[in-house]
Amino acid sequence: MLNQRNSIWSGIDWITVGMFLALCIIGWVNIYAAGYSFEHESSIVSWSNRAGKQFVWIITALLMGLIIILIDEHTYQILGYWFYGIMILILLATPVLAHDIKGSLSWISLGPVSIQPAEFAKCFTAIAVAKYMGRYGYEVKGWKDLVVPFLLIGVPMFIIMVLQDETGSALVFGAFLFVFYRQGMTGKFLLFGAIAVLVGVLVLKLQIIPDNWIDMVLQPHQRSRIEVLLGIKDDPRGAGYNVAQSLIAIGSGRFFGKGFLQGTQTKLNFVPEQDTDFIFCTIGEEWGFFGSAFVVLLYMAFILRLITLAERQRDMFSQVYAYAVACIFLVHLTINVGMVLGIMPVIGIPLPFFSYGGSSLWGFTLLLFILIRLDASRINKML
Repeated sequence: MLNQRNSIWSGIDWITVGMFLALCIIGWVNIYAAGYSFEHESSIVSWSNRAGKQFVWIITALLMGLIIILIDEHTYQILGYWFYGIMILILLATPVLAHDIKGSLSWISLGPVSIQPAEFAKCFTAIAVAKYMGRYGYEVKGWKDLVVPFLLIGVPMFIIMVLQDETGSALVFGAFLFVFYRQGMTGKFLLFGAIAVLVGVLVLKLQIIPDNWIDMVLQPHQRSRIEVLLGIKDDPRGAGYNVAQSLIAIGSGRFFGKGFLQGTQTKLNFVPEQDTDFIFCTIGEEWGFFGSAFVVLLYMAFILRLITLAERQRDMFSQVYAYAVACIFLVHLTINVGMVLGIMPVIGIPLPFFSYGGSSLWGFTLLLFILIRLDASRINKML
């Protein structure tokens, strides 16, 4: 047992762990910058500000990672469907237990903290999908082989989008399409998805469908955000306010930025949700193009490292799970940075390890460290 534990620690990909720590620390510093006030200065570790609370979340995330590494890697595959089933029950109970927050019923209050179960659903869905696609003899030969995987991602996606009214978190499940494609799904599905998006854009742009029909699919605020993105209407004081202020903040940073804690857009609270969904504009304003490019390149190196881990797995369960992790991080990065830059609609999803919040940080940590644990045991497996 001692030798097995030693081999696990020696098999850990410390490069990935190092990138995880770097992203958490840089994110933590920028959360402090986003909430900093010259009138009410406080320490970066003070519980009175969000940076201090995020510091606690980071410490607990590290403890979570340690516990995950100590758990036998077979646990996730053996209990994969149980984890998934329990998660579905929690997702169903969430709208009943949750308080309405900006129209969303996705947060459960547990004393002084609130938890968003949807952030953990991605991980347990990835485990269930990997367990099914990792079965002996499983192979994607036609659409019938993808019915169950589509159901596995469709059920939590439906609950989160319809019952909890949390569109952003639900759309992230689209990341699994890239996993299916990697495992043999025909490109026709991706092409169909691209055509569907294009048709939707044309429908809104040309107004060829009555408004009341469109409102049956999109809520008013969702439609307004898409129309602003497509240039159908200009609403700088309404649906387009966040993006307009974000672009001002990022543009004012120029090449090297205004300097740490010197961002005027940040300090004067022009950008709503600046330490959560719009944390990237703080980087752009205070660290400029140089700092923004560094963060994006760090994320890309991190995702490429996850793909490297996926390619070297020796069993199909671990490989499918690893690709799911890489794709989820890629989709989060693309959508979050895209909406901050005004090239994607604002749907409200966090930037991994950067945005303030315990649920998102714990959810991403759980997702990542299960992969690190599986990868650490690859030398004892055969594909």
